[in-house]
Amino acid sequence: MAATAIGSRWLGRLGGRLARHLSARRPQASTAGPTDLDALARVMRPGDVLLVEGDTRFSTAIKYLTQSTWSHAALVVGDAAGLRAADGTSLPVVEADVVDGVRAVALRSFAGLHLRICRPVGLRPDEIAAVVAHAVARLGHRYDLKHVVDLLRWLLPTPPVPTRWRRRMLALGSGDPTRAICSTLLAQAFQSVRYPILPRIESLPAPIAGCADCRGEILHVRHHSLFVPRDFDLSPYFAVVKPSLDVRFDPHALRWADSAPACDAPAAPASQG
Repeated sequence: MAATAIGSRWLGRLGGRLARHLSARRPQASTAGPTDLDALARVMRPGDVLLVEGDTRFSTAIKYLTQSTWSHAALVVGDAAGLRAADGTSLPVVEADVVDGVRAVALRSFAGLHLRICRPVGLRPDEIAAVVAHAVARLGHRYDLKHVVDLLRWLLPTPPVPTRWRRRMLALGSGDPTRAICSTLLAQAFQSVRYPILPRIESLPAPIAGCADCRGEILHVRHHSLFVPRDFDLSPYFAVVKPSLDVRFDPHALRWADSAPACDAPAAPASQG
């Protein structure tokens, strides 16, 4: 038993070091510039999904495996959730981090990154509250860092994996609900109120008077471990909210380089003599 406990602690320490190495941010090219956090704060609502184009080793691998811009997803819970840091700062976003587990963070945690809001449509206030409560109730759940083999796969940012296997590579661990990964956390929260993300759709005969060939559709819930961040962007049931277009965007007020006023041009050298 003692040897087992020592081995477990050793694996946990190794997994922690590996996870921190993979989670370290490093500058890399983005598909778009960083999002204006002030504009984002003005339009985001509880229940919104915040998609993140990350800049870690984890992010590189996830973007490759999903062929997507998005490597991370978080849930906006808003100030009403009452989550605050020790200094009183509001923590309006809940996310699942491989190192720290499910945690609440400030919006500034995403400074310098490209972000997108995906908003569920048609949910009642009590259903939004249930989605938020589901995520908040899981604060402190962590991924078991003793699963070192699962973590090692991320050391190769672009693994030579057939397309059909890529999504399943993202389902870390055994599926234990305390081993939360970002998309799994959000998928479970929305499935708790039966809100669709990307359900499997089955077409069935639906005979109607005068229409023997009519068919109907029935939705099947996909397992929460198989969701990835891009699914919220691809889902027909989430609206994309762009902060720059939500504050009375006026294309006529933009300043283009080829039509800048003369005062913006470099000053001509002073004449000599």
